[in-house]
Amino acid sequence: MSVFLGTSASGGIGIGKAFVLPEYTRRIIPRRIIDSGEHESQWKFFMSCCEKVTADISIKIEESKGNQVLNQLYETYFLMLNDPEFIKELKNAFFGHNLNIEFVLDRQTEKYAGKLRSSGNEYLAERAQDICDIFGKVLDELLDYHPFNIESVPDGSVIVASQMNPSDTIILSKRKIAGLALTEGGVSSHVGILARNYGIPAVFALEGITSQIETGQTVVVDGNSGEVTSCPDEKTLADFQKKIQLENEHQSTLAKYRNLKAKTKDGVVLNLYANIGTVEEAELARSEGCDGIGLFRTEFLFMSESNGGHSNLFNEEAQFNAYRKVLEIMEGKTVTIRTLDSGGDKLITSSELQLKEEKNPLMGLRAIRLSLANPQQLKIQFRSLYRASVYGNLKIMLPLITDVQQVKKTLEIAQKAREELLAEGKPFNKDVPIGIMVETAAAALTADMLSKVSGFFSIGTNDLTQYTIGVDRENAKVAFLYDEFHPAVLRMIYHTITEGKKAGIDVSVCGEMASRKQSALVLAGMGLRNFSMSPKLISQTKELFSNYTISEMEEIAKKVLPQY
Repeated sequence: MSVFLGTSASGGIGIGKAFVLPEYTRRIIPRRIIDSGEHESQWKFFMSCCEKVTADISIKIEESKGNQVLNQLYETYFLMLNDPEFIKELKNAFFGHNLNIEFVLDRQTEKYAGKLRSSGNEYLAERAQDICDIFGKVLDELLDYHPFNIESVPDGSVIVASQMNPSDTIILSKRKIAGLALTEGGVSSHVGILARNYGIPAVFALEGITSQIETGQTVVVDGNSGEVTSCPDEKTLADFQKKIQLENEHQSTLAKYRNLKAKTKDGVVLNLYANIGTVEEAELARSEGCDGIGLFRTEFLFMSESNGGHSNLFNEEAQFNAYRKVLEIMEGKTVTIRTLDSGGDKLITSSELQLKEEKNPLMGLRAIRLSLANPQQLKIQFRSLYRASVYGNLKIMLPLITDVQQVKKTLEIAQKAREELLAEGKPFNKDVPIGIMVETAAAALTADMLSKVSGFFSIGTNDLTQYTIGVDRENAKVAFLYDEFHPAVLRMIYHTITEGKKAGIDVSVCGEMASRKQSALVLAGMGLRNFSMSPKLISQTKELFSNYTISEMEEIAKKVLPQY
């Protein structure tokens, strides 16, 4: 019996026979000098390969219409294949050199993926694998290369692999997969998202597992603890089977919380909101019994939609329709929509933004900085938001605020948007609250000043922790230093909550801390009453709070909160 430790990507426990995917054989990409006369024929061949892959993806889009997550993956691939900015850059690079199209495509894809990986944005870093996957299929066509067929994996298997390409995850919807055990992969990757969507236990970051587990061996994937056990003895296997039985019984009891408010044992009501990135996720959030949307990440909308070769950044109608749909789905419950939080990469293809490469995108022109540098884009987003405001209970949130002047400049642009709509006779709610995300030390330490110009605070604990400690949580070499319970982080959170209360404005947390058991209890003990999290975690968090009184959680918070 062997036990491997990794990172949990999807909860639950799964038992099955291992199916070890063959190691990905990297295509041998030839590099050869071509005559200038070959450019046209090779480009024509490349475009025909793109058309074939596009046709295959189009079929999968139709086949996956009943599955929102899978359908969104294929639609994203479709848009990537037809991304005019990427194709333009590729064509310029190809015709600008006398090198074969296969080599240039591979080089440009890796270059683009590298920008995404270094963007400082976890979601964008995960999309690097997507673009390598889809243009890898084009390379397969160019090279007549036909890799392993993932659909040969039998039902009930535990898939053991170095990695799974996002497009290979179709097997998760077609087979009764017992679990995933991967060497690579992130929690926000499409593989991780789909595993959670289908309730498949998954553990990633399992170093060396593919060389130590053989196909046919019994494997247990414990997505709750982040452990994978191979060849368990009878007692260990029986223990896991008992845990599965108890887990199934527990899931049945959680269903009763979906239509109940979150309450502590002594009757204090807490608000549990949902974090979403698409219109479809709003439906899921409502079905899970959320009190509203605490964070709608609008950058996901711009990444997954296109209009005439551009993103929806400058398409007011497309934005308006998306915001309206979410507000209507929530039927009067609060919907907090964040303005564009992107930058430092070119995933959002918009010639108007004039995005450029940056040495340190995490510290560069991103979020509110990018929006203020492009006031027309920001005004259009405000116009869309205000127009949608008459369809529900809207709040607008500004990302990565670091000083009061940023808020004031943004409010001026919002005022111009309102004036335009008023002159045009278009209905809107002029009293929509505009608040900020507190995700930097600068914002947390000046919360008293920012509270005077902000309608509410939402603490983004992921970035706040990362920026405060100076740790890239995606860098495995220093990830162990990423600590949400670091005294500096806890002090900033407590200070923000306190200053928000003094100013009489709502304070919430929309980072991962809001849904983790220990940290949720600490936050409530600090005085937080508004939490925003993944929709699937709402019921279990309601259950958690029902087992504690406020005074008990205050005592828990005192044990970890450093005294001033």
